[in-house]
Amino acid sequence: MIQEIEQYFPNNIQLFIKREDLLHPIISGNKFRKLKYNIEEAKRLNQTTLLTFGGAFSNHILAVAGAGAEFGFKTIGVIRGEELEDKISENPTLAKAQELGMQFYFVSRTAYRDKEEPSFISHLHEKYGDFYLVPEGGTNYLAIKGCEEILTSTDKECFTHIVCPVGTGGTISGLINSSTEKQQLIGFSSLKGAFLSEVIRNFVSKTNWSINDNYHFGGYGKVTSELIHFLNSFYSETTIPLDPVYTGKMVFGVLDLIKKGYFPENSKILMIHTGGLQGIKGMNFALQSKNKEIIQFYEN
Repeated sequence: MIQEIEQYFPNNIQLFIKREDLLHPIISGNKFRKLKYNIEEAKRLNQTTLLTFGGAFSNHILAVAGAGAEFGFKTIGVIRGEELEDKISENPTLAKAQELGMQFYFVSRTAYRDKEEPSFISHLHEKYGDFYLVPEGGTNYLAIKGCEEILTSTDKECFTHIVCPVGTGGTISGLINSSTEKQQLIGFSSLKGAFLSEVIRNFVSKTNWSINDNYHFGGYGKVTSELIHFLNSFYSETTIPLDPVYTGKMVFGVLDLIKKGYFPENSKILMIHTGGLQGIKGMNFALQSKNKEIIQFYEN
């Protein structure tokens, strides 16, 4: 589903958003795309367990738990932060993942940094037996194959610019691979630092893309009062909910760049809504504890 943002924009610019958040109630947005072919591969290999990694409010953790429940897999989540083990009921993401059948293994932040080391993976196999490993955030070649399906043939013909939020680089890599050479792709980084470009180059050969890291609002998972106020105002004007970690920062950035004259005349821009709305509840808990404005449109 594509919705037009019906506001006045200078230079005959048109702005649209693709509602990937509506694909599935649990496995929403880019997580649905990233898991599609990984689920097929796990079935092909006759695996019965999915194991993956994530933090306290990870969209990916919940999506894998949802995929396991829907497609008949056991699921294991290796969770960053030992202190969370006794606080599952206080964490809406982990509580829902557990409700969907996910088993947790809580590790220290130091140990978590070694999660890709062969010795750590061997330890996990000793503990849990055989499993299909899905990387943190879900990004691998099969995930990128799924993300290549976000753009339809009509999208490739109609839009001059494709923009999306960037976390691990998988979604934008898929979009780049399926784009036309005439289109420009812009990824809005949710993290500090410019290292994502190097990651993306491992998956793409085209050069019609760039990463903008000016709208991370302090870094991954960080928000400001300005951003929260923007999310509430945008919903009031459009009825489109945005998450504060990824899509909300992207939309803020696109609108700001339009005001600054970044996009050429007659640009037709498609923003990709990558989901992540489940994380709002946890974000609101944190904001309320600091007596700050909360995201007002989320009730789930």
